[in-house]
Amino acid sequence: MSELLAGPIADRHAALGASFAEFGGWNMPVAYAGTVAEHTAVRESVAIFDVSHLGKALVSGPGAAAFVNSTLTNDLGKIGPGKAQYTLCCNESGGVVDDLITYLVSDDEVFLVPNAANTAAVVAQMTAVAPEGISITDQHRDFAVLAVQGPRSPEVLTGLGLPADMEYMAFADAELSTADGDKPVRVCRTGYTGERGYEILPRWDDAGAVFDVLLEAITAAGGQAAGLGARDTLRTEMGYALHGHELNSEITPVQARSSWAVGWDKPSFFGRDALLAEKEAGPARRLYGLKATGRGVPRADCAVKLGDSRIGVCTSGTFSPTLKQGIALALLDTASGVKKGDQVVVDVRGRDLACEVVIPPFVPSHV
Repeated sequence: MSELLAGPIADRHAALGASFAEFGGWNMPVAYAGTVAEHTAVRESVAIFDVSHLGKALVSGPGAAAFVNSTLTNDLGKIGPGKAQYTLCCNESGGVVDDLITYLVSDDEVFLVPNAANTAAVVAQMTAVAPEGISITDQHRDFAVLAVQGPRSPEVLTGLGLPADMEYMAFADAELSTADGDKPVRVCRTGYTGERGYEILPRWDDAGAVFDVLLEAITAAGGQAAGLGARDTLRTEMGYALHGHELNSEITPVQARSSWAVGWDKPSFFGRDALLAEKEAGPARRLYGLKATGRGVPRADCAVKLGDSRIGVCTSGTFSPTLKQGIALALLDTASGVKKGDQVVVDVRGRDLACEVVIPPFVPSHV
């Protein structure tokens, strides 16, 4: 097994007493004070996540935005410069190579933020069809990503002189004053928690100085640092897909309830023909939420049963700190006729756990 990669502020996490685990080939902080406390900080006040393991790539050259729009699923034509967009990179069978955020800088420059383990695959797939004059550059270690999330996040950013009063999925470039001088940062009003929040992208080598300033302001506002454990419970409560669980090369956007991120009227994008055919015919399986009505916590890969028949599988499962009960996301066979409000059973290590079928999110969104 290859050695795990370290982010730009691993020393800060260690000093804060973080526990670590592997994620996408990176050694990442899982928790500091505990997942439930960190989860609650995001829902009720504010917290900061280091998600610098996320990929970064730059597509540049004449017509870069038009080129990106011809490859990825969502329609970049629906947004203008200074806005970001959730989108998908699919294979020819409609499966998802990765889900990512595109930052539309200009007609000739698009910044991509894919998932950690999939950056190379996305860059390779786009490079293979890029016309002359379009360059696609992997910038994984050029920028860090720090996510400030929670209802008090606007006051934290405003207090530091950063832009906060912007539309959802808008971004702006700014400078943050640190002990090591002013540092350029890109601030985008987005996140992965369901709460109001921002993702802040400093240069990789500036990440420590920027993190120190942000954490000090967040702590003063009653918040704290949060790890990937809380990030996972927060996104599961919202029903947000995680690549490798709710999305992968075998799971399509139609199955994962991500059709809203597909520009169906576009003449071209990776996987278009397969996805149009699946949309027309109807998917053989579809993503649902499961809410435990008995005591227990469903987990990924647990079988889901309706009566004596297996009708699907959990893709993610956890204990919801907000609801105080087990929840899961699951791909269920459409032929089973299962629908919202039905009762199913999840096989948790040989024990049946009763669950109600719901449509995510499990808790309200405040983005």
